[in-house]
Amino acid sequence: MTRVTLEHIRAARERIAGKVERTPTVLSPSLSERLGAQIYLKLEHRQITCSFKLRGASNAVASLSTNEKARGVVAASTGNHGRALAHAAKLEGLRAVICMSRLVPGNKLDEIRRLGAEVRIVGNSQDDAQQEVERLVAQEGLVMLPPFDHPSIIAGQGTLGLEMIEQVPDAALVLVQLSGGGLASGVAAAIKGVSPGTKIIGVSMARGAAMKASLDAGHPVLVEELPTLADSLGGGIGLDNRLTFAMCRDLLDDVILLSEDEIAAGIRHAYAQEREIVEGAGAVGIAALLAGKVGANGPVVVLLSGRNIDMNAHRRIVCEAPSLKEDAI
Repeated sequence: MTRVTLEHIRAARERIAGKVERTPTVLSPSLSERLGAQIYLKLEHRQITCSFKLRGASNAVASLSTNEKARGVVAASTGNHGRALAHAAKLEGLRAVICMSRLVPGNKLDEIRRLGAEVRIVGNSQDDAQQEVERLVAQEGLVMLPPFDHPSIIAGQGTLGLEMIEQVPDAALVLVQLSGGGLASGVAAAIKGVSPGTKIIGVSMARGAAMKASLDAGHPVLVEELPTLADSLGGGIGLDNRLTFAMCRDLLDDVILLSEDEIAAGIRHAYAQEREIVEGAGAVGIAALLAGKVGANGPVVVLLSGRNIDMNAHRRIVCEAPSLKEDAI
């Protein structure tokens, strides 16, 4: 498969019906007044596992054969995919092993363990964790369900795009988180398939944005993984990337990068003005608007993608002075 299409995404929606929430989209009075346009927030952080990742994981698990389910599943994760896959596997009674680097926050590890999955901590990057995944596939026969570069994962994440354009049919712009590209490519494929004129902008952090670096280079490249408030957006896209690089290249209208100060401002705004607790990655769309890095020429839909943030870190961010030194992360 070279491209996940609108038809694949619609099939995924049927497949995961009853397993995920149809999350609300609400108007933000504070952002609308500030930007002079209708700004809507897609509250996907209220999903069952507190992030969008449940959509892709549920679709991927539901798409497995009986033999594959018997073997169990394994994945590398920065946390949210691991939690989602652990949840989806538990519902089906499957073994799940989640491999993560030492950069993954402890609160995310705890939730994955609580769901009954096995946790393996390996190295200091997603690439290190992926090596352990490949070892388990080769030696124990587990089925790999990667966090982004997989047709069932992309199609599942794309169901979010269907909801967004159904809830705001006249959306001129959608801001979507960009990491490995599973979410951004799926959402873009869904929305462009229904509303070709809607612009899709990917938003990431400046510290270690692998997809942005790869798009700039014209091919997948390695990028050092660095600590960031948007930890869910960390990790590479894979030098052998099969799907998401090309889809992001062809479907995204632009990519915006944010400083740590800007991400922190997004977290604070979500809490103080929207009364929503979101993790760093979940706040990047709000942050992009607050930073003036994207304009609004019509209705804008901003995705709040997850809320799996350590609450001690959240309290520190929302209570501190507006300036956050990047070397203090």
